[in-house]
Amino acid sequence: MDTIIKRKTNKNKYLLIALPIILLFGFFIFTSVTKKRSLTIKASEITIKTVENDFFEDFMAFQARAVPLNSMFINIIEGGAVQEIFVENGDKVIKGQPLARLYNPNSELAYMQQETAIIEQINNLNKAKLDLRNQELNLAKDLISIEHDYLDAKNLYVLNTKLFEEEILSKNEWEKTKENYRFQKERMNIIQQSVKKEKQANQIQIQQLNQSITIMDKSLGILRTNKKNFLIAAPLAGRLSSFEPILGKTYAQNTSIGTIDDRKGYKLVADLDEFYLARIAVGQKGTVDFVNKIIEVQITKLNPEIKNGRFQVELDFVSLKKLDLRQGLSFGVKLNLSEKTKTKVLSKGSFYGETNGKWIFVVKGNKAEKRAIKLGRENPLYYEVLSGLNSNEKVITSSYKDYNEIEILDIE
Repeated sequence: MDTIIKRKTNKNKYLLIALPIILLFGFFIFTSVTKKRSLTIKASEITIKTVENDFFEDFMAFQARAVPLNSMFINIIEGGAVQEIFVENGDKVIKGQPLARLYNPNSELAYMQQETAIIEQINNLNKAKLDLRNQELNLAKDLISIEHDYLDAKNLYVLNTKLFEEEILSKNEWEKTKENYRFQKERMNIIQQSVKKEKQANQIQIQQLNQSITIMDKSLGILRTNKKNFLIAAPLAGRLSSFEPILGKTYAQNTSIGTIDDRKGYKLVADLDEFYLARIAVGQKGTVDFVNKIIEVQITKLNPEIKNGRFQVELDFVSLKKLDLRQGLSFGVKLNLSEKTKTKVLSKGSFYGETNGKWIFVVKGNKAEKRAIKLGRENPLYYEVLSGLNSNEKVITSSYKDYNEIEILDIE
């Protein structure tokens, strides 16, 4: 009788072989995922700084330029072509000194026509005044004649009254004399009242004419003054700057062809980033280095209008001592934003551009490890460290451009 032999299977054998392979592969995947990415760099390629416990001074540094305290534009009031130039840029001038002469035939002709018209109007008004005075004179002559007739009638009435009482004159003649006396008296009274009213009316008209003549005279004076505007004169004493008119060139009305600086003093003007607008106020003080001397300055004016991301401030020198300055000189201004406070500080570096101050590489021996930090205020030299770093720790402050995905740096 035959014996049945069971066939052996290789399934368990394959499973025992595959299991270690799967476990080893999983280990490699796990270690590759969890292992911190590292990079080897040379020490000469990086900058290492030490976190210090020192006084932090919240200040900002910027460039400012010296400008005169007071300047005035030289404006062309009447447009025209430059005919003559009497001075040069940079010259010292006195108030009223001729600078240049313009020529505009059309404007000059218009001025002549206006002047002629105004003079003609003034003559017409004067003639009207003369007519009124002649009218008063004629009325006065008529009044004198009427008063003379009245006196003759009165004298005749007095005489004939006596003759009538003595029965020398007839009643009819006396009645005629009486009637003529009454007529001349009433006539004189009416004419006197008429002349009085006429004089009052004429005085009002003459007063109005005089006012009109005064206005015309002022207009004529302004017109003649405007004719002088073709001669450009210095509005104040000082030094010419940006004065560069060109012979023969036509300039439009209200065009500026330069400025005059009165040279009584200088101030500083600076354009600052809008980031600092909320941190700057009038009265804040700072310093500048002038001929190896520290000079104190103070913000006196702040223009909050932002143009192209910047706003303008003006600073004056606190000391009343006159400084030998020149327009356009540039100064490095150090402006204090707060009092000094002792805290942890870190030197500024280009690492901030990639990290925004949220992390940094901390150096320990030959390695540098990525660590989260928090930075606060800053000045041109330091960042204020709020958390994440301890005093005397060393960190890499150079650029992290190639290290964004790296967590450990091996330093050779």
